[in-house]
Amino acid sequence: MNKSTFFIVGQHPVIEALKNPKRKVLKLFLTEESKKNIHRKSPRKNLLEDVKVYFKTKKELDKYSTKENIQHQGYVAEIEKLDQPILKEYIKNKQNLTLACLDGVTDPRNIGSIIRSAAAFKIDGLIVKERHFPSESKLMFKAASGCIEYLNIFEVSNINSTLKNLKDKNFWIYGFDSEAKKNFSDIKWEGNSILVFGSEGEGMHKHTSKYADFHVKIEMNDQIESLNISNSAAIVFHHLSYLKKNLD
Repeated sequence: MNKSTFFIVGQHPVIEALKNPKRKVLKLFLTEESKKNIHRKSPRKNLLEDVKVYFKTKKELDKYSTKENIQHQGYVAEIEKLDQPILKEYIKNKQNLTLACLDGVTDPRNIGSIIRSAAAFKIDGLIVKERHFPSESKLMFKAASGCIEYLNIFEVSNINSTLKNLKDKNFWIYGFDSEAKKNFSDIKWEGNSILVFGSEGEGMHKHTSKYADFHVKIEMNDQIESLNISNSAAIVFHHLSYLKKNLD
């Protein structure tokens, strides 16, 4: 069965897709300058081997990115979706997992930035609602800056039933809520954890928040109402990465 294909643009998304042995790159559109740069970035391995490469001018490549108003930097690729990891299989016999879960976050740039931070700070995976996840978004791939190739992304049909199942499998659920009393850095992070982030403005859905064992917040200046969701997630991911590093 043929998988659906789509286009991504930008230096980091395209180069990291080429480096990923699990990612099928069908066509590559480059300027002469970006071809030279690929060889400089990967002198030991020819990333263009077994890939159909087409050379285009910058102007010819503009048509792939002007609609989204993003810079292609001389790199465009047509790729296939990755095989989707199955959450139920992934968590088997694993301890001290940290998974992030997005409840109602739909902006592709924010999701891409969260993916980038999650990969950078070694979060074990990201749970998203299949229907709301912009899996073929050029904006998301560009914001993730290639990090989407290094993160387990679990697309589920229902966030609430997924959280319920994970609770039954001894995961602690932490809901991030600016109105919460407890600061997340005061938590003793142990065992398997799910970090639930709601949408900007509305936060977690009311029904989803009921599945949280703890409601926590990022303590900050009282005069500042809130942080961008991707900034909030990055702060939390860094803190937990720091704790894990010092516990090992």
